[in-house]
Amino acid sequence: MKIVGILIKDRIKEANKTQEILSKYSNIIKTRLGFHEVSEYTCSRIGFIILQLIDNKEEEYLSFKKELEEIGGIEIQEMKFKL
Repeated sequence: MKIVGILIKDRIKEANKTQEILSKYSNIIKTRLGFHEVSEYTCSRIGFIILQLIDNKEEEYLSFKKELEEIGGIEIQEMKFKL
């Protein structure tokens, strides 16, 4: 099982392109959780997305990761678990 964390450093600038790529590769995403800081007066520009990916889709994942990295302002971290 692969878990991927995505840090979006400026949601206002990078959110639309990130969403397009997430939609394009939705067939490899099993679970998606997104969150950002919100207070009474402000909404943080930084956002986090955690994805659980479908197993055995490594080639598609590499294309997905490459497209995200091309956006800029994105940091990707991976965790792999052997079940």
